[in-house]
Parts: sequence; C-alpha cells; structure tokens
Amino acid sequence: MSDMFLRQSILDELDFEPSVNAIHIGVAVDNGVVMLSGMVGSYAEKLAVEQAIRRVKGVTAIAEEIKVRYAEDKKTSDAEIAQRAINILHWNAVVPKDSIQIKVQDGWVALSGKVDWHYQRAAAENAVRKLSGVVGVVNSIAVKPQVHADDVKRRIEDALKRHAGVEAQRINVNVRDGGHVTLDGYVHDWRERQAAEYAAWSAPGVQGVEDRLTIS
Repeated sequence: MSDMFLRQSILDELDFEPSVNAIHIGVAVDNGVVMLSGMVGSYAEKLAVEQAIRRVKGVTAIAEEIKVRYAEDKKTSDAEIAQRAINILHWNAVVPKDSIQIKVQDGWVALSGKVDWHYQRAAAENAVRKLSGVVGVVNSIAVKPQVHADDVKRRIEDALKRHAGVEAQRINVNVRDGGHVTLDGYVHDWRERQAAEYAAWSAPGVQGVEDRLTIS
C-alpha cells in the first residue's frame, strides 16, 4: 500500500468519524508511520482522532503532535476542573472511593493512588478525560500486585488462546516483578494488537504492559 493511498484512507476515516472535526488536523505518512499535527477542541476529540486512525489498515505507528485549544469563553480554571474530577470519580461505581488523588495544572490532570484492578485504573482516566477544560491526562494510578508472576503469565497466555481475533502462537508473554508484562512478537493489525494488550491488562495483578508487538 502506497503512502499516498494510506493518507487518503486516513483522511476519509477522519471525515467519517462524527466526533472529529478534521478541518484543522494535518496528516502526513511515511512508510506506514502516520504523523499528526493541528488542533482539536477537546482532549476527548484528540483521543477519537487516534482511535479512528488505528482502525485504518496499513497504519504501523502514530507520531502525534495535536494540540487541544479551547475557545476563550470555554476555558475552565484548574480548581473547577479538579472539583469536577473529584465529583465524577465519587459518582463512578467502578472506582473505589477515596483511592484516587487528583492534581490539575494548566488543564493537565494528574491521577495517582492505588486500585486492585486495571479496569478501575482505566475507568478513572476515562471519566476525567471527558471533562470540559481538560487538555491531557497523566495516569499514575498503580495496580496493587495480587498474584505470582507465573500465574499472571499463564492467565494472559490462556486469554490470548481464547481470543478469536488473536494468533496467540505469534505472541510471547514475559512477566517480571510480579506484574510488569512485556508483549513481543507479531500481529496483523492494530485491532489484534489492542486485543492482545487488553488480554494482558485483564489479568489480575498486572501493573504495567509494555507493548513491543510489530504489525506485519
């Protein structure tokens, strides 16, 4: 697939995505690597751009320099963002109460604390990144280790074998320090890569996943 054809496919996908205004987004492609520039109106839209591009066949990597820029009348103070973040996490039944600490500076939300499961960590980030005024989220929430490394490895490998969209024999799983997972090997596309990451994160006790998978 030529870079020119891939670039046009990406532009078409961005135009098709209803949550994205592609007018101010620049797209360049070099050997399957997509370079993004420009501006969007919210952090949620920025993430939607990345997700749309990952759906396009032929994309092997993304270099993203998109900036979030709010209109002057839509700017929200850090204190207001912090209070909204506290409220939305308090109302979220998935996130354990009083387990997350929040710091906001220049629209960037930093999350810290400890939870038992990765899905709780992800739920906290998903909740705050949709708030008005947020330009980015740094998720430093830790997952408490719960099981032995060998048990984590076995659970992930079993999950990969069960997943219809993943060729498990092409993926190597390594676990260190009780919960830090490294995925090596090859996948066919972004969807298979994301499915493998999801399987790794879904195992209890996983604290981090380093994705070294190559799209081929």
